[in-house]
Amino acid sequence: MKTCVIIPVYNHESAIVKVIEKLKPFNLPCIIVNDGSSIACTTVLQQIAEQESNWTVLIERQVNGGKGAAVIDGFKKALELGFSHAIQIDADGQHQFNDIPLFIEASNQHPDRLIAGKPIFDASVPKKRLYGRQFTNLWIWINTLSFAIADGMCGFRCYPLLAVEQLLSSGNLGQRMDFDIDIIVRLYWQGIDVVNLDTEVQYPMDGVSHFKMLQDNILISKKHAQLFLGMLWRIPQLLIRKRR
Repeated sequence: MKTCVIIPVYNHESAIVKVIEKLKPFNLPCIIVNDGSSIACTTVLQQIAEQESNWTVLIERQVNGGKGAAVIDGFKKALELGFSHAIQIDADGQHQFNDIPLFIEASNQHPDRLIAGKPIFDASVPKKRLYGRQFTNLWIWINTLSFAIADGMCGFRCYPLLAVEQLLSSGNLGQRMDFDIDIIVRLYWQGIDVVNLDTEVQYPMDGVSHFKMLQDNILISKKHAQLFLGMLWRIPQLLIRKRR
């Protein structure tokens, strides 16, 4: 196995410095995708790429396309560089870096499976955010006819890139905040099993969130509806898989 890290970045110039510092001890090649960030953030990313050139690669997107668009560009670069697996992690520092070895170990044991983070929140998590997540997971269970995916929104994952490459060649994925939901359901439809790992999630280091409550919730609702329609003609296939 040959594993890298993919980090989509949009205007997290403060947090990304800390993220890179915390990633460095793991000795994993890192693909940083600048998703049309501000001049300030772009400057920071270019400095990181220059200072850490022995283990980082910077992809520059001139226009902001969304989280999904950035991660997909990261996937394509990882495949071009010959990686077999990619760990997706957010640029705001909300994920538990010390769990990276657990994700790699699980991926080594199950190289054909998607290793997905199952977030553990503390009591301070906003109720609206928690309820919205529960609503999304309910729809994911409906659209897979399964409880195999414990959480469909956590951006801390390890992907088998051959499966991702096959998915990318078969159609379009959500480009923005609907990406994490879309890709995990479609990979499951493709026959990829999921390993769920508990992982603590904290608020962003820099307090910056790009989630737009109204706009992104509408986008995610549309994605659930689209996936539901895609699930309907897959019902026989999904039921057979469930019985097996």
